[in-house]
Amino acid sequence: MKEKIAAFGRLLEIMDELRAKCPWDKKQTLESLRYLTIEETYELSESIIEKDLESIKKELGDLMLHLVFYSRIASESGAFDILDVLNNIIEKLINRHPHIFGDVVVKDAKEVHDNWEKIKLKEKGIKSVLSGVPQSLPAMVKAYRIQEKASGVGFDWEKPEQVWEKVQEELQELRENVQKNTNHAKKEDELGDLLFALINYARFIEVNPEDALERTNRKFIRRFQFLEENAKKLGKSLHEMSLAEMDVYWNKAKDMEQP
Repeated sequence: MKEKIAAFGRLLEIMDELRAKCPWDKKQTLESLRYLTIEETYELSESIIEKDLESIKKELGDLMLHLVFYSRIASESGAFDILDVLNNIIEKLINRHPHIFGDVVVKDAKEVHDNWEKIKLKEKGIKSVLSGVPQSLPAMVKAYRIQEKASGVGFDWEKPEQVWEKVQEELQELRENVQKNTNHAKKEDELGDLLFALINYARFIEVNPEDALERTNRKFIRRFQFLEENAKKLGKSLHEMSLAEMDVYWNKAKDMEQP
């Protein structure tokens, strides 16, 4: 533990020195770092998906630096410093885990999550359960978080089968609107309803839809690039190949992925 504390202290010292002496570090602001932090977060996410532990370690270090950097900048105006940040999260963790640091009894992880959401509402005096969902989140992630928060206060389906019926209902409504060629806004609404229902179903079967879609994205890229490579071996561009010819190599790529 002493080594870990010493290492963190060394990081703080280096940050102070960089802020005082490095031209680039000196000119950074909370706003200028924001975009870089988003980029670093996505890089960490990619390393996790790839299960690259060495890369995860590196990306966590980059994010740790950003947390220290934000705190250092804020301390210059007297807003807060790293000690305030650490004390705040310590207090939050203790308050939101009464089943560990208090006498509350829970039976599973869902009850822990539901209690967490209820405690958050009391702490912040929030008027809406959904007000804690950042507006800037990507739509799929936002939908998942909205559904989680609604579920935390009991507004949810009871069984996965009910959600699947809702998916089928929304699919049928979309199909009918496409067949009737209704206006763009109506078709957009129906497609949104279908996607929202699918995300809800993913939550019920304990599959993160963002992870699932990213897995499919990567699978498509692998197969498509295999197709491109084989087209080059034939001395052809994809424009010169028929769909049937492309399907041959697409199916070969699929077969290569089979266990």
